[in-house]
Amino acid sequence: MQAIVITALFAAVIALSLLGAPRRATVGGFFGGRSAEGQAPGLWTLVLSQVTTWIFARSLMNAAILGFYYGIVGTLAYAAYYGSFLTGGYIVGRMRAQGAGSVQDWLTQRFGTTGTTAYNLVIALRLLSEVFANLLVVGLIFAAALPQVQGAETVAIVAVGLLALGYSAWGGLSAALRTDVIQMVVFLAVFGTALVALMLRPGFDLAAVLTAPGTAGAHNGWVLLAVAALQVFSYPVHDPVMMDRGFLADPATTRKSFLHAFWISAVCILGFGFFGIQASLEGAAYEGQLLGTWAAILPGWVFVLLIVSLLVSALSTLDSALSSAARLMVEELRLLPRTLSGGRLAMLGFAAAGGALTLWGNQTLFDAVAVSGTASMFLTPVLAAALAGRQVALWAYLVSFAAAMAGAAAYMLRDLPALAALLYDGHKYEQLLQICVAVLLVGFAAVARGSRRVEAGQAG
Repeated sequence: MQAIVITALFAAVIALSLLGAPRRATVGGFFGGRSAEGQAPGLWTLVLSQVTTWIFARSLMNAAILGFYYGIVGTLAYAAYYGSFLTGGYIVGRMRAQGAGSVQDWLTQRFGTTGTTAYNLVIALRLLSEVFANLLVVGLIFAAALPQVQGAETVAIVAVGLLALGYSAWGGLSAALRTDVIQMVVFLAVFGTALVALMLRPGFDLAAVLTAPGTAGAHNGWVLLAVAALQVFSYPVHDPVMMDRGFLADPATTRKSFLHAFWISAVCILGFGFFGIQASLEGAAYEGQLLGTWAAILPGWVFVLLIVSLLVSALSTLDSALSSAARLMVEELRLLPRTLSGGRLAMLGFAAAGGALTLWGNQTLFDAVAVSGTASMFLTPVLAAALAGRQVALWAYLVSFAAAMAGAAAYMLRDLPALAALLYDGHKYEQLLQICVAVLLVGFAAVARGSRRVEAGQAG
């Protein structure tokens, strides 16, 4: 019965999304998010779109899993990444003040095609990760909800992927913005109800949740919090979904949208983490990435609402990732014509690649995209210097880029004997912290050596 209700509610959300997509597609709306009348998105359209595309299904699951293992500190560590709205808003504001129309535009002015190509490689990896990480959660949910149905996971992944591709390919970014609003309102209503139910149930103790150490102790949560602090400056810039929305409306509206998106998304992530922390406090066994755990300890209707909220967040991220993929391939890389057909072809390619990785990928592939945050850290010293008015040499930019790529590869391949000998013999988060520090040291050293202050009138 639960499976039927979950499927019916999710189908209703998909139907609302299809109805909410624009009836008439234009090139300006497809790539620039403008309405049929040529208007830029308003404040709350931007806010809700930013939030719903950043609290995607895998993030919600991660917040809960970290809360289960490391208590409130684990959830706070994940919530710290949502400080990216504050750093991202600052960076976008400075870039726009310097005359840039996109991150790639800003990079091209300073580092030419070579610098922009390095950046585009990282964000392409990020977009692929967003597509298949969310499809992966869809598969996990339906595999758990329909254990007796063989192939339910595969059918769900393909069906949701095709439906998201369908309405995204029709309207592009304008469709993503409009459906994000619908999906976020549904998410807030569904998840808010589930969270209130959790907090009102017998045995819930807010003080215990806020001081919970988790099943594995808080130490590695503190380590991950340190990692987040090191990555949070560069992290938003490697997310094209957030950056695309930073250049759609006027600067004042954009600034306000980033501020509101920060506190709303942080509250949602902390709230979802409560479900993982509560499971640890009740001594529940970890089953099916907490899906089985919640099924065992939560009332049926609360479990259904929680699962539907995960599915809605997965859907909302898929359409936004596909619209950003179209913009990347058409407007930045110029590999396809700036037409509706060109954008739709780009979406199809990314959807197919993401779906293939979800269905046939292995854990190494999943680890590879999970370290995109480490790969993005080459931008930290570059942005710190360039936004402060220094001119950074291309060679310094590339050294920082190479260090970040090497760090990401080292984390992905950390079990190899040669790398294990170089890394701290401890938990993977402790190794990640070591790698992040090394990446930043190399990057800042290169930028310090290869940059010089320029006069305001000379700064590009």
